[in-house]
Amino acid sequence: MAKFVYDHIHLRSPDAEETARWYERMFGAEIIRSIQSDGRPRIDLNLGGVSVFIAQVPEANAVAAPPEPPYLGLEHIGLRVEGIDAVVTELKAKGAEFTVEPKTIRPGVRIAFLRGPQNVHIELLDRSVG
Repeated sequence: MAKFVYDHIHLRSPDAEETARWYERMFGAEIIRSIQSDGRPRIDLNLGGVSVFIAQVPEANAVAAPPEPPYLGLEHIGLRVEGIDAVVTELKAKGAEFTVEPKTIRPGVRIAFLRGPQNVHIELLDRSVG
């Protein structure tokens, strides 16, 4: 069988620059700028070791509206944290919109969800709760 290795997440945005700055502001993502082979600028992120590509989508392009969870298919991305309650407080101070406040889902595990640009749902997961 072929060997598969994770490579990236791909986001689409009407304002790739602002989307990249949001991830940088909220999570400390590293913004990586380059030029594509066709000469257009490209914005990628390093988000906790995960490669995230952000494609600029002109407003004139017809694209579907982002869905509201729960839905079928890729529903959210998850980021592991420690001290989730303090992390949520910090992100709220930066303007993050939480759709699910921190809650314990089983002993030792707490989660919360926030809404990113273009309605991307992001789970914060703390597995270190004692």
